[in-house]
Amino acid sequence: MNKKSEKTLGSSDASDRTARTALLKKRLLNDILVMDGAMGTEIQNRRFDETEFRGDRFQKVQCPQAGNNDLLILTQPDFIREVHQEYLRAGADIIETNTFSSTSIAQADYEMEEVVYELNREGARLACEAAHRIEAEDGITRFVAGVLGPTNRTASISPDVEDPGYRNIDFDQLVESYSEATNGLLDGGADLILVETVFDTLNCKAALYAIDKVLEELGLSEVPVIVSGTITDQSGRTLTGQTTEAFYNSIRHANPIAVGLNCALGTEQLRPYVDELSRCCETFVCCHPNAGLPNPFGGYDQTPEIMANALAEFAEAGLVNIVGGCCGTTPEHIKAIKESVASFKPRKLPSFDPETRLSGLEPLNIGPNTLFINIGERTNVTGSARFAELIRNNQYEVAIEVARQQVENGAQVIDINMDEGLLDSKEAMERFLNLVAAEPDIS
Repeated sequence: MNKKSEKTLGSSDASDRTARTALLKKRLLNDILVMDGAMGTEIQNRRFDETEFRGDRFQKVQCPQAGNNDLLILTQPDFIREVHQEYLRAGADIIETNTFSSTSIAQADYEMEEVVYELNREGARLACEAAHRIEAEDGITRFVAGVLGPTNRTASISPDVEDPGYRNIDFDQLVESYSEATNGLLDGGADLILVETVFDTLNCKAALYAIDKVLEELGLSEVPVIVSGTITDQSGRTLTGQTTEAFYNSIRHANPIAVGLNCALGTEQLRPYVDELSRCCETFVCCHPNAGLPNPFGGYDQTPEIMANALAEFAEAGLVNIVGGCCGTTPEHIKAIKESVASFKPRKLPSFDPETRLSGLEPLNIGPNTLFINIGERTNVTGSARFAELIRNNQYEVAIEVARQQVENGAQVIDINMDEGLLDSKEAMERFLNLVAAEPDIS
């Protein structure tokens, strides 16, 4: 991790963070807050060339940098700051840092891992500067969300069709990368952390673990976290196969201040999944969709008025606490959205009876009225001689069939145990779970 500089603008001490977090919660209870729109759309419209992406500092870097939008934090800071200010003037209450790909994992594509901490710190600093400047003009407090993107790797899916148990990234590597980014965002003054466009919940869990780890190391507690998943198509599932409620069950233990959905789909297509999230979510709900579905040229055609009217319907139905825009949205979209939801009250926080909330690809909620829960126990090397022999003989494909049979016979939960003296238990558990995760019929 790169050496840190002194902390900059924003929530730089515990007392300030406590006060700003309290204000954020108060405003969420009283108003529908508006998040900004797409930074990438504004960057694409500007059409920076390779020289401009590199700036003076990175002219000698071997790897091409065109398309590395996050690098503009360091090479075109005035432009990035101005985009933030445009969204703030349009009515955004929360602006996102331009750090979607500012992890060592994502920046490896550009061979720019060495500047990751700096990207996050400076990205947060630029957003804070913009927020303070606009606050000075109108006296309204704005909030900066430090963005942790999903990376370009997935911990739950094999990139090798011949080996479903293989992974090109693991949990610990993700935690290390997210920890570096989180440190930078907090040192730059971000008020909250936004883990967004989650297509793999295991990646998200690594980010949440990293955030907790960093906060503990820094002695901080009042740093709100928003988690926003992405439903990849009309199947209503994330890329790794989870339904909206299963996704929520997977991350609710982190006590995020808000949970939402963004990207992939337009506002109308997201409506049933926001409905589902609003029904099951105990905390605030956010939604920042794309400006419709992409056209054949990869652009987005939904006008500010159409998108604003659609999100106003969400607000009128009492589904949301935070709205904004993702791909294809502009300051004009945010201005129209701000005006369209201004007269509506935010979603009220529901009260639920305590339940055990579990999830694979589907949710499993266990409460007082739940019927008998079946636990399959044959995927256990100390409880099933046949299963133990399969694992010892490296017959994992056959061992997976044992798990499948347990599920087909009615088990909602399977007990997996690899604790046996003749096994490398850690390696066996990891490989078996990776294979189970690749089987929708089981997971």
